[in-house]
Amino acid sequence: MKALHAKKWLALVAAISVFMCMVALFGCSQQTSSKSKTLTADDIKVTENYDSSADGEHAITADGETKSFENIAVTKTGSSSGDEADFYGENAAIFATNGATLDLKNILVTSDGTHANAVFTYGKGTTVNIADSVIETVGNCSGGLMTTGGGTTNASNLTIHTTGNSSAAIRSDRGGGTMTVDGGGYTTEGKGSPVVYSTADITVSNAEMTSTASQGIVIEGKNSVTLNNVTLTASNTQKNSNKSEWYQAVMIYQSMSGDAKEGTSAFAMNGGTLTNTNGDVFFVNNTSTTIDLKGATIKNEDANGVFLRAAAAGWGKSGKNGGHVTMTATDQVIDGNMLVDDISSLDLTLSGKSTFNGAINPDGASGEVFVKIASGATWTLSSDSYVDSLENAGKINLNGHTLYVSGVPYSG
Repeated sequence: MKALHAKKWLALVAAISVFMCMVALFGCSQQTSSKSKTLTADDIKVTENYDSSADGEHAITADGETKSFENIAVTKTGSSSGDEADFYGENAAIFATNGATLDLKNILVTSDGTHANAVFTYGKGTTVNIADSVIETVGNCSGGLMTTGGGTTNASNLTIHTTGNSSAAIRSDRGGGTMTVDGGGYTTEGKGSPVVYSTADITVSNAEMTSTASQGIVIEGKNSVTLNNVTLTASNTQKNSNKSEWYQAVMIYQSMSGDAKEGTSAFAMNGGTLTNTNGDVFFVNNTSTTIDLKGATIKNEDANGVFLRAAAAGWGKSGKNGGHVTMTATDQVIDGNMLVDDISSLDLTLSGKSTFNGAINPDGASGEVFVKIASGATWTLSSDSYVDSLENAGKINLNGHTLYVSGVPYSG
């Protein structure tokens, strides 16, 4: 009898566990949402079609109203140019403005034209919610999701593929806004087409992201990108201008074009994986930024690349266009050197169980460098290094090299 009661009790516990998982809106399955199947066009059950072939026009417009569409296919051809398209949404396949709320689900968007963004959100108070959809753009200057003028875009479980130049999958421009993306797969192939180009506050979680020619992430001006549990592979093999001699996975800068406010930008990566195949991991120029890394796996497959380069380039006023970086690493492994030129600066904090395996300015003293190593963190030098200030409550392995602090060799 005791054995029988035990079996009944175990069965009851199992049943309760299943029930609790279901009533929590499938919370158990959500833990693995980043591994869900990538949508294709064949997964969208289309019941209605919307087309636009005229230059400058839209296939769907929501203007100061609430609209919703589901199980539709949207096809956009026709072209535009310049600010009206890039800043204000002209020629986008789907366009929301003037405080509209537009809900999109299970849709297929195909764009084939120059300056033909797929889904465009413009203006404060305007919100686009899009889920379980597939977007493909093939023209130059044609992003997947586009937000400007203070709009809000919320996206979940999308597949976005862009092949044109200057066509980021997740894109913002003048006036910025807020973009929140969860799940899905995002791929870019064109020159000047990072997966994310931010002049807004953009958060991406649980997503697969790949750039095959450009940076993975670009932040311009006083704006931000936060990555939570994403897998990003960046293959920056083509330059969009001749203003920089370096390739990189993450570029943070100020172009001075007027598209982004001046001020301190922010990049954060929490968990996930960033793989860089060519050049440097981080490049900061002509702006100030905070970089917060927490438990992410960051790999640089280019043996000649560095982890961080803060340096002048072709943007901004010569002599005043360095990069100023405040980097905080928490439980983070950092492999690679950090280079700070003579008009740039670095304030580096290693906390938790972080380890830094590399050198800072191995070729000699240059820009201002401040390093703080908290208890539990370790810096292992790969070459001689030069810093201006050091606060060490952790561990420094000189590894046969010399660490100079304000010109004086550090003895430990």
